[in-house]
Amino acid sequence: MISDIQQDAATRMVKSIESLQKAFTKIRTGRAHPSLLDQISVTYYGNESPLSQVANVSVEDARTLKVVPWEKSMIQAIEKAIMSSGLGLNPATQGTVIRLPLPALTEERRRDLVKIVKNEAEQGRVAIRNIRRDANAAIKDALKEKLISEDDARQAEEKIQKLTDQYIKEVEKHLEEKEADLLSM
Repeated sequence: MISDIQQDAATRMVKSIESLQKAFTKIRTGRAHPSLLDQISVTYYGNESPLSQVANVSVEDARTLKVVPWEKSMIQAIEKAIMSSGLGLNPATQGTVIRLPLPALTEERRRDLVKIVKNEAEQGRVAIRNIRRDANAAIKDALKEKLISEDDARQAEEKIQKLTDQYIKEVEKHLEEKEADLLSM
């Protein structure tokens, strides 16, 4: 019973960390990385498809992404999707290749991105604390129903707290890495 609650909490906390990392990859650091375009969808024969399913996205150099559509007819749709994505990228088409030069980040933009990263990290911490709250509530319910003893409940709550502290530290570690990445350029 207690181990199930702890296992569920640990699994949910791992998912929270993964979600945070995914959010961080969407925040660009000035370096070209194909994951910057992961959230872009392109209209492909009437259906919305991820860009990675209609084109090859690769890094040409540190500040340029190269998009090569599988079909030449997709160039216009891909350009339109990139421009309307809100990433602030201006595609430059050369034949069947679309190049996306990433503009250098200004100091002001870096600070804005750091604020966004800190907000994402705070959301990650809140999610982890909510998982702790849910686990502790499940433990208290089990105690009320006399499925576990008070000592077991106290020990379980301590383990849940240690787990929470561990994952909060992991959020902090990811935050520091992303912050350093944003400010070092």
